[in-house]
Amino acid sequence: MKNLKLLIRMAWPQLQSPCLRENISIVVQLGFLGILLLHFIRKCVDLARNPGTKTTDQSKENYPIGVKFSNSYKASVVCSTLLLGVHTSMLLMLLNGQETNCDSRVRAFSAEVLQLISWAITLIAVYRIFPSRKYIKFPWIIRAWWLCSFLLSVVCTSLDTYFRITNHGHLRLRDYADLFALLPSTFLLAISVRGKTGIVFDASNGITDPLLHEKSDKDSDRKRESPYGKATFLQLITFSWLNPLFAVGYKKPLEQDEIPDVDTKDSAGFLSSSFDENLNQVKEKDRTTNPSIYKAIFLFIRKKAALNALFAVTSAAASYVGPYLIDDFVNFLTQKKSRSLESGYLLALGFLGAKTVETIAQRQWIFGARQLGLRLRASLISRIYKKGLVLSSQSRQSHTSGEIINYMSVDIQRITDFIWYLNYIWMLPIQISLAIYILQTTLGLGSMAALTATFLVMACNIPITRFQKRYQTKIMEAKDKRMKATSEVLRNMKILKLQAWDTQFLHKIESLRKIEYNCLWKSLRLSAISAFIFWGSPTFISVVTFGACMLMGIQLTAGRVLSALATFRMLQDPIFNLPDLLSVIAQGKVSADRVASFLQEGEIQQDAVEYVPKDQAEFAIRIEDGQFSWDSGSSNPTLDEIRLKVKRGMKVAICGTVGSGKSSLLSCILGEIRKLSGTVKISGTKAYVPQSPWILTGNIRENILFGNPYDSVKYYRTVKACALMKDFELFSSGDLTDIGERGINMSGGQKQRIQIARAVYQDADIYLFDDPFSAVDAHTGTQLFQECLMGILKDKTILYVTHQVEFLPAADIILVMQNGRIAQAGTFSELLRQNIGFEALVGAHSHALESVLKVENSRRTSQDPEPDNEDNTESTSNSNSSRTQYDSDHDLAVEITEKGGQLVQDEEREKGRIGKEVYWSYLTVVKGGALVPCIILAQSSFQMLQIASNYWMAWASPPTNETAPVFGMKFILLVYTLLSISSSLCVLVRATLLSIAGLSTAQKLFTNMLHSLLRAPMAFFDSTPTGRILNRTSMDQSVIDMEMAQRLGWCAFSIIQILGTVAVMSQVAWEVFVIFIPVTAVCIWYQQYYTPTARELARLAGIQQAPILHHFSESLAGAATIRAFDQQDRFYCLNLDLIDNHSRPWFHNVSAMEWLSFRLNLLSNFVFAFSLVLLVSLPEGVINPSIAGLAVTYGINLNVLQASVIWNICNAENKMISVERVLQYSSIKSEAPLVVEECRPPNKWPEVGAICFNDLQIRYAEHLPSVLKNINCTFPGRKKVGVVGRTGSGKSTLIQAIFRIVEPREGSIVIDDVDISKIGLHDLRSRLSIIPQDPTMFEGTVSGNLDPLGQYSDYEIWAALEKCQLGDLVRAKAEKLDSPVVENGENWSMGQRQLFCLGRALLKKSSILVLDEATASVDSATDGVIQKIISQEFKDRTVVTIAHRIHTVIDSDLVLVLSDGRVAEYDTPARLLEREDSFFSKLIKEYSMRSQSFNSLI
Repeated sequence: MKNLKLLIRMAWPQLQSPCLRENISIVVQLGFLGILLLHFIRKCVDLARNPGTKTTDQSKENYPIGVKFSNSYKASVVCSTLLLGVHTSMLLMLLNGQETNCDSRVRAFSAEVLQLISWAITLIAVYRIFPSRKYIKFPWIIRAWWLCSFLLSVVCTSLDTYFRITNHGHLRLRDYADLFALLPSTFLLAISVRGKTGIVFDASNGITDPLLHEKSDKDSDRKRESPYGKATFLQLITFSWLNPLFAVGYKKPLEQDEIPDVDTKDSAGFLSSSFDENLNQVKEKDRTTNPSIYKAIFLFIRKKAALNALFAVTSAAASYVGPYLIDDFVNFLTQKKSRSLESGYLLALGFLGAKTVETIAQRQWIFGARQLGLRLRASLISRIYKKGLVLSSQSRQSHTSGEIINYMSVDIQRITDFIWYLNYIWMLPIQISLAIYILQTTLGLGSMAALTATFLVMACNIPITRFQKRYQTKIMEAKDKRMKATSEVLRNMKILKLQAWDTQFLHKIESLRKIEYNCLWKSLRLSAISAFIFWGSPTFISVVTFGACMLMGIQLTAGRVLSALATFRMLQDPIFNLPDLLSVIAQGKVSADRVASFLQEGEIQQDAVEYVPKDQAEFAIRIEDGQFSWDSGSSNPTLDEIRLKVKRGMKVAICGTVGSGKSSLLSCILGEIRKLSGTVKISGTKAYVPQSPWILTGNIRENILFGNPYDSVKYYRTVKACALMKDFELFSSGDLTDIGERGINMSGGQKQRIQIARAVYQDADIYLFDDPFSAVDAHTGTQLFQECLMGILKDKTILYVTHQVEFLPAADIILVMQNGRIAQAGTFSELLRQNIGFEALVGAHSHALESVLKVENSRRTSQDPEPDNEDNTESTSNSNSSRTQYDSDHDLAVEITEKGGQLVQDEEREKGRIGKEVYWSYLTVVKGGALVPCIILAQSSFQMLQIASNYWMAWASPPTNETAPVFGMKFILLVYTLLSISSSLCVLVRATLLSIAGLSTAQKLFTNMLHSLLRAPMAFFDSTPTGRILNRTSMDQSVIDMEMAQRLGWCAFSIIQILGTVAVMSQVAWEVFVIFIPVTAVCIWYQQYYTPTARELARLAGIQQAPILHHFSESLAGAATIRAFDQQDRFYCLNLDLIDNHSRPWFHNVSAMEWLSFRLNLLSNFVFAFSLVLLVSLPEGVINPSIAGLAVTYGINLNVLQASVIWNICNAENKMISVERVLQYSSIKSEAPLVVEECRPPNKWPEVGAICFNDLQIRYAEHLPSVLKNINCTFPGRKKVGVVGRTGSGKSTLIQAIFRIVEPREGSIVIDDVDISKIGLHDLRSRLSIIPQDPTMFEGTVSGNLDPLGQYSDYEIWAALEKCQLGDLVRAKAEKLDSPVVENGENWSMGQRQLFCLGRALLKKSSILVLDEATASVDSATDGVIQKIISQEFKDRTVVTIAHRIHTVIDSDLVLVLSDGRVAEYDTPARLLEREDSFFSKLIKEYSMRSQSFNSLI
């Protein structure tokens, strides 16, 4: 401090130099004119070297140009003219003999003449800008001059004012001119910072018009260029590169395409390649196949993290200058008589300078940390995605899609949070060291007591952190299980509703949430204790320190106490951040370990398949001694002794019973299954059609093209061969119709044909089809086989798995699979002659065919060929409906036609301010908000008690060593301790109440959302991607669980703190309000200007996260197809684009927060500086120096508090978007009630099972046409009714109507005299049984899948397994009924899953059974067995069968033929076959004709 005082004495007299103003002015002007001269010389040299450029430029100007001047350009001309006028006036005053402070007339004249020249040149330069279209911004020389002229004007005005005050003179005309010049200089400063001229040129010459139009796309791209990447140094410091975005966002809600791109270094493509390079570095250095993810992250972040650390350390160091100077400031106020005012002003300047450095450094490190977090997140998400595409089957089964979604959302977010907190690791030792140094300076050895107390408090973190880490692990495990269950429920929502299991699965999710809730409560309870310890830590440290000083005899003066208190307040920051830091480290470590374990999971064998050039291979496919297994740990391989040679152009059919290894054989050719031994060689490109259709969200054309360029001729040929033309005619948008998630708005047949078209369009060499005809009707199946496999693909190598034996004779070779081996191989006739096992499959088919032919022959030999003129009451014929017209068989297909192909609507997004009702709903959802005032009261009490304790110490302590204290030091310390302990207890009450209120609110909101979702109609799930829902149940719910209450709490706490600070400062000097009120108004204006843009950016960031998760889940589901088509790179690039789409609003939202914080910090620094100058300037005796010191102690944190108020409000509003999004899904329109108490059906209902349709009409929205039209018919009780029709004729819609998945528009469905629309959905669906087209299995056990509600004994379950041919298979497994079923039942074949669904129906024993293509995925032999079981077990029950295999309905008592949503025919099979023109006769004829060649071979 001695050096500082010496500096004050030496520095201040220099201001007395009379020509200081003129000297500074001359230096600045000469510098500007010199640079201008050099620039002019360089231009002349360039012109001399390139004489042609000028003429070219002039030729551009020959065309008439319309110019539109901006306000900033006009202002620059006006301000430059004014300043030229001001300095001309000053020069005239000098010429007229006006006196100046400068004693040298030459210097005074020189300064004004140079000013005149400079402003004349400036005016000419500004005027010359507008004809030149190359100047989008003002030249840098002019902008630099405007900046310098502003600083010069400030200096001149300040010096003139200083001299007038010190010399007690009056203001002269020249002084007024200086003050006036300051105004235009300030305007020019603002224009120079912005930089843009704003001039718009409109070329009216027709020659240039087309060129302008051509560039329009480029112009729109330029709009989205990253302003951050091109920002100047000053713009980077002030974040003013965001100004254009705020200008747009303030006027209207921002849209995604209005947000600029991120900089190249922040783009996902650059970051992912950079991260991959780091992984490879680690891999090479450690010589390992599984490089450490931690080392790679370290290499990835080290440079940026080091720069952030530098800013963070600078900020931490600058923040302690204030506490260091407080003792001197109190001494200055105490000894004001003996000290000059200048020393006080210099002290104030020291405070202000430190706060300014702190502000700049703090904003830069926080922004840098957020930016680094974005970079790490983008690189990790892209890495997880890339890993997901190459996961082995075994690894895939150990990580469900719900878990992986958590990796991408929650875990990556926690790792990003850790990167933000990383800087506290460097800041903590600096902050603690500086605090101890300041305490040592003021309190001497007392600082050792403070150090000991600090370390003691920090030591309390060790057990807390251990427990917190344990709880975080448990929370993540519980969240994973809940998300896994939620994902499964959403994926299988339709079957849950059909089976009336939705309530059971709701309880399952609620029980999993209960476990998560308990873990969350333990964690938050620990956080409340932690908050108590660390809010109380300054109290504890100060009591220990002051007590130690008293014992050591160190005199506690007011200055020392206040300096120590200010230091303790500053020390509170690192101590308070330490538990957060350790908690985030714990969470980040758990999340990083989870991500690392996923990234090190097993991948598919890259060398499983050897690719041979076509000119070097005789065979298209060659497998030698192949042994393959899905489970590498199993002793029994899935496929064994596989030897296969397939020549180019061969057609290979693969058949066999359920679970024999047919699909696995295709997988070994694709390289999907683990190869244990042998070789697999492939020559040529391949295309693959899986058994379960994999359809991407998008339009039909995109699904067929699959990344290939559009060729109209090839495309038309493909869709025609795949029988898709009729389907395209159905939709108003044709092949541009949007497909819902997982193809949910398409029938099974449509999805399968789109898949086949995708493969055909690829024009590959080798085609692998896994049972492609199972989901299509007989007519379409024949067309596909003839026109596609045997037509457009006739020269290709094709391997096709099929259960339909009629497609076998056309194959060049047939492989019969049995127990994972190729049991037989040969042509159709050869295999029949071998008489080993093939004839069993053929025999089953022949038997089915005989039943059809028998009925057909009986029609031909009928005694009465003429149709009966008497119409049966149950028979309906419609001559017009024999047209083979396609219609929707699903609930949203027709709706698409009216919406121009748009099925999946853009995610709902609120616009404008978050409604007060959202805040009100959040605050009052638990106990009507009764806890909120209690929390605010506890925090207010804490603040008042804390101020009281500090006020007491400042007032009671003596101002100097010589002054005696008012009370004894023991009494002073006792009172201080009691007040401090009371304030800490208030914190404990507040923290506990906040945790209880926050978690209870989160639980209530979750329960409301979950109940709303599970009661939503099926149409909601059809049009809402699962990723969108999962994003709310995962990411948004996590924010509400862990952050929302804290964010809102901090809003209230920071407001209470700043009110307390202002109260303390104003009590000393009420004049602070003079500046505080206008500055607060400016702060509020800034906040209101900032909020619209930030709010929309936060919303867009939330919305853009769902597509990343959705695309990933889709890619995981179709990973085998993506790999088969070699499309990994395209999908990876699409993922990078989606990451960038999310990064854009997120990055700009984070930057916007720093833009606001920087400005608020500067304003609060201005308030603090004003209060300091006020305290220095007030006469002695007006204020108590000790209390003034207390005001400064609180004022030091004013910038932090003022910024934190706005920051917390904005942050809370951003986080409140999560509440808003959850509330959106808490008020979805519900289905009909589950139970209607006044209309409960009898316990034995339905007893007979008669289903009567009365004028049934169904449509999916009021503005859409009916899908089912005037359906009038009755299914008699205990009869078998077959429902047939072309693909897409409305069969499945009829079934959905029976289960009330869709509600009738008109008419009714009556079952056993009960109108089903009058009873509850649960009462209806629980009494009916269905075996769906897509077999669904849930993760769990065999018994859990057969009997989810736990209603049946093991004996009954075993009996059902025996009946559905699965008894031996399950008995062979070690766990028997507890045998595991993985996600989607992927460890069981498709046929086995279908048999499990049959087992459920057998257990349920309902009076009505619906079969919806139930045997499509099984072979003919198994189909025959299933039909036999159904006929035996359900002989006295109503069975409604939708089937593509005609023989499954030929034995029905009645057949309903649907066409165009109407009843085309309804009668007994025999009666329908009597008429040759009947729809049913045509179906039978097609089926029998297709089988004639096959039948002759038998």
